[in-house]
Amino acid sequence: MAIKLLKAGPFSSIQDLGRLDYLSFGVPKAGAMDTLSVRIANEALRNAAQAAVIELTYAQAEIEILSDMLLAYAGQGAVLANGKIPLPANRPLALVKGTRLKLIPDGMGCRTYLATTGGWDVPIAMGSRSTYLQAKIGGINGRLLQNGDILCATAWTTEHQSFFTQLQQSNRSFPLWYIGSGRNLTTPDIPVIRVVRGPEADWFSTESWHKFLSSAFEVDRNSNRMGYILEGHDIQRINKAELLSTAVLPGTIQIPGNGRPVLLMADCQTTGGYPRIAQVAAIDLPLCGQLKPGDQIYFQEISTKEAEVLYLDEQYYFQKIRRAIDLRYYTK
Repeated sequence: MAIKLLKAGPFSSIQDLGRLDYLSFGVPKAGAMDTLSVRIANEALRNAAQAAVIELTYAQAEIEILSDMLLAYAGQGAVLANGKIPLPANRPLALVKGTRLKLIPDGMGCRTYLATTGGWDVPIAMGSRSTYLQAKIGGINGRLLQNGDILCATAWTTEHQSFFTQLQQSNRSFPLWYIGSGRNLTTPDIPVIRVVRGPEADWFSTESWHKFLSSAFEVDRNSNRMGYILEGHDIQRINKAELLSTAVLPGTIQIPGNGRPVLLMADCQTTGGYPRIAQVAAIDLPLCGQLKPGDQIYFQEISTKEAEVLYLDEQYYFQKIRRAIDLRYYTK
């Protein structure tokens, strides 16, 4: 089961949920920017949550299906089959050999995730298939995907074949059911990202903290997978002490000396020396992963307890999704 990238598109790479076992050695987590969409695409195919996907940025990719196979996509952007037939997101797609897919932007987020049965078959590097470009590890030789790359699925079981056949016999390429994301980027309002206070939040005045929570911030054009520079309002410190390099992770918001917040993302370093004013709640970090230069956001403070409850609720949601798909996988 394989596909060929006729047009890889900008910044396309193999990703999964990242590598966590080497943080103490200074190896970044890397992985997908929008982990929620990764989980949805993988759940649609009954894959393990960690199965490798293709992260496609700003759409603009074109793909040829080299053999009958099941795929699923999630995130932002839309997919057309053979240039004109729209394919729905968040559900398995039964695609026959020779089908050509074209990804087009939808004007909202900027990343689409394409999954296949068992995940994409690339070598495991340090416990993950995620591409980390700075160290050239993971994915395909640690690089971005290129035109002409051929990617294979790691699994095609009798169960997959049976489901594929059922869809063909019903003259459909996808089932009626789908996985809801619980996220809506179509609202015209500026997204609100929930945060908890960081370890150095008291290094900032009450006025600065209120400004941080009441001001709209815009993602700078120099932002990337390592972090977003946020424009709008400078946040000034009252504590001018030097901070020893300490732990940071995706979602940490640091305030450098110039007062411009930096929101660390998937490829961020494992330690940093700037004060940490806040930490994005895990539930909202995937939403940050869909931001693009020029997008605006607000921050809203919640308690650590609230952040934990939101996270646990999401895990319970995916448990229910898995049970529901187990029941429906063979239904039409």
